[in-house]
Amino acid sequence: MKKLFIPLALCAGLFLTACNNDAKKEEHAGHEAPKTKADSLMADVMDGHDVGMGKMGKLSTYEQLVQKALDSISKLPAKAQQAAAPLKEKLNVALEELKQAETGMNEWMDHFNMDSALDNAEERIKYLTSEKDRVGTVKVKILSSLSYADSVLKSKF
Repeated sequence: MKKLFIPLALCAGLFLTACNNDAKKEEHAGHEAPKTKADSLMADVMDGHDVGMGKMGKLSTYEQLVQKALDSISKLPAKAQQAAAPLKEKLNVALEELKQAETGMNEWMDHFNMDSALDNAEERIKYLTSEKDRVGTVKVKILSSLSYADSVLKSKF
């Protein structure tokens, strides 16, 4: 039963994420093309945000799966725990990376000011350029942590 639940949960999570991404694409399809450099930068920032947010559900699911795997290892007999030590270390690294990615996205969103320097084009461009870089870093962290957790979970089963 447990062997069936995990793949089904992953498929459901992927399905929901895919549906969510399609809805966001349609939402952005109705927007006008950027007219200024600031508009273009804002679109880039929002694209980075949308990619990251689109993966947050999967991030949470993977955190739970990794934690369950760690909990399972801790319930094994001492010899089996010792044999699983390399896997446990990889799972701990994966969990930490997933948590850091989630924290990074949340912190970025808390500090991002969509209306920063609206009255000063030069300052707005500087701000949005910086935010584009920051959200890009967050996006990469999310995607890489998911990829690493996925590889560790696949090696476990």
